[in-house]
Amino acid sequence: HVQLVESGGGSMRAGGSLRLSCTASEFTFEGSDMAWFRQSPGKEREAVAAIRRDDLTAYTDSVKGRFTISKDNAGNSLFLQMSNLKPEDTAMYYCAASASFILTPRFYRLESSEYPYRGQGTQVTVS
Repeated sequence: HVQLVESGGGSMRAGGSLRLSCTASEFTFEGSDMAWFRQSPGKEREAVAAIRRDDLTAYTDSVKGRFTISKDNAGNSLFLQMSNLKPEDTAMYYCAASASFILTPRFYRLESSEYPYRGQGTQVTVS
């Protein structure tokens, strides 16, 4: 049974930084495509960033230059370094994974349907 577990969320003043982490059981990050999504009340879930097994990365426009996605295959961990946080970044952040390779055009579309495994989320609040 695949379980993804996020951590590192919290409350932060605008302009601050947070680092989210994601670990997994029954799933190996190496050789997988991974992503971070977020959802705030009343809004649809949106992709934040993704990293493919070949280290190709993609970001939604609103976080480019502020967020960095990375992974540690040896530690089976996924990270999201968030800097210059803004109130509009407030949301529940979810780690997501795909064992199937996502072709480049679809990878850049950052669609949640491509990632069947998701965690329970970690809350980020920016004031």
